[in-house]
Amino acid sequence: MPENLDHDITGVILVGGKSRRMGRDKAFLEVAGKTLFERVLELFRESFARVVLVGDRAERFSGYGLPVVPDVYPGSSLGGLYTGLRHAATEYVFVSSCDLPFPSAAVLRHLCSLRNGFDAVVPCTTHGYEPLFALYAKSCLGPIRELLESGDCCAYAYYPQVRVRYVNQQELAQFDRDGRAFLNVNTPEDFAEIGGEPWR
Repeated sequence: MPENLDHDITGVILVGGKSRRMGRDKAFLEVAGKTLFERVLELFRESFARVVLVGDRAERFSGYGLPVVPDVYPGSSLGGLYTGLRHAATEYVFVSSCDLPFPSAAVLRHLCSLRNGFDAVVPCTTHGYEPLFALYAKSCLGPIRELLESGDCCAYAYYPQVRVRYVNQQELAQFDRDGRAFLNVNTPEDFAEIGGEPWR
C-alpha cells in the first residue's frame, strides 16, 4: 500500500448511474484493457486510505472488496454525494463518477491541496462546473439536504451557500496538459472517439 495515502479524505465513487444514452453500463466499458470504473478506482486506491462506492448496485461491484452504500436520496449524483459525505468517517470526501476514461492524479492532488478554509474545491472548465471530480467537506451536508428535500437535484445549486474554491481552466491547464481529465463519454460515438474497445 502506498505510503503517501491521504487519511483525511475519503474517496467516493458514484456507481448508481443508468447510462441511458450509452445503451449499456458505462462503468464496465473498456479502454486499453481496463474498465472505466477500474481506471477511477486505481487512482483512488493510490490516493486515499478509504474508498467507498455509493449506489444501489452492490451486486455489480461486490468483487472489489469495498463498501457499497445505497443512496439515501436515490436518483441523482447530488444524492450520491450526500450519501458519501454522510457515510464518510473523514471531514472531507473527494467524489468522482465511475465512468471517467482519463482521471488525472495531478488534478486530483492539486484540488485536494486547496481544501483548507473551504467547504468545496470545484474545477470550472470551459464547459462549466465539474462537480463530479471535486472535493467537499461535511459542512456541505446541510445545504445539500435542504436542496434535495426541496426536490432540486442540481449538483451545484447550493454552491452560493458554502465557501467554494473554484479552480479555473487556466489553473487546471498546468495539471491537465492533454485536456482529457474531465472528458466524459455518454454515447457509443463518444466512446469510439477515445479508442474504446468493441463491446463484447
